[in-house]
Parts: sequence; C-alpha cells; structure tokens
Amino acid sequence: MDKKKTLVLGASPKPDRYSYEAVVRLNLHGHEVYPFGFKQADIMNITIQTIWPNEAFDTVTLYLNPQRQVEYYQKIIDLNPKRVIFNPGTENPEFMQMLQESGIEVEVACTLVMLSIGNY
Repeated sequence: MDKKKTLVLGASPKPDRYSYEAVVRLNLHGHEVYPFGFKQADIMNITIQTIWPNEAFDTVTLYLNPQRQVEYYQKIIDLNPKRVIFNPGTENPEFMQMLQESGIEVEVACTLVMLSIGNY
C-alpha cells in the first residue's frame, strides 16, 4: 500500500472524536500524518498543529462542518493535494465543486472505513 502524507483538518485531542481516531489509525498504518486543529495538544505523541502548513500533501481529510470549512477553501486549494476526503457530516457541494474545478479529486467517504478495508 502506498503511504500517503495526510493533513487531518479538525483534529481533536478528545479520544471519543473520529478525528482523533483517524490520526491514530493513519499513523498505525504508516502514513505520515499532520493533525491540524484549534488547540495544540498531543495524540499519541503526535502534536496537533495550530499553524497552517506550507508543504505538500497527498490527502486532506476533513473533520469540520461545512460552515467551518469556508475559511480553509483557498488554503486547501493552494496546498494542491491529490484528493480531499469529505467524512460523514462534512459534505459540502460548494467546496467540492471548487476542488474539482482546481483538478483536485473529491471523495465522500469515511477515512476510518477506508483504512479498515484497505482502500485508503
């Protein structure tokens, strides 16, 4: 399996959150993970970043509702990832169209399910 450098947007230090579990599982599957959130904290010795990255990512996986995504539209497009995953509850037709028009693949899927069935 290809290892994919992944930005987890909306990472939370709360263990009951799906974004927390995504960071853990991506790391366990050997993917380089960059958790980005609103509070600096650690998820299993991986620091949640609060400064927007200036590096290349294969994948951005979203854990923000559509209203909170707006401020990141251009930032994500500027990162030019290969794909953006819209996890359940993050679906956003406006942003999806913007990404596709920018040549970025859009997937409406669950990162955790993708990892568990081996098609991440």
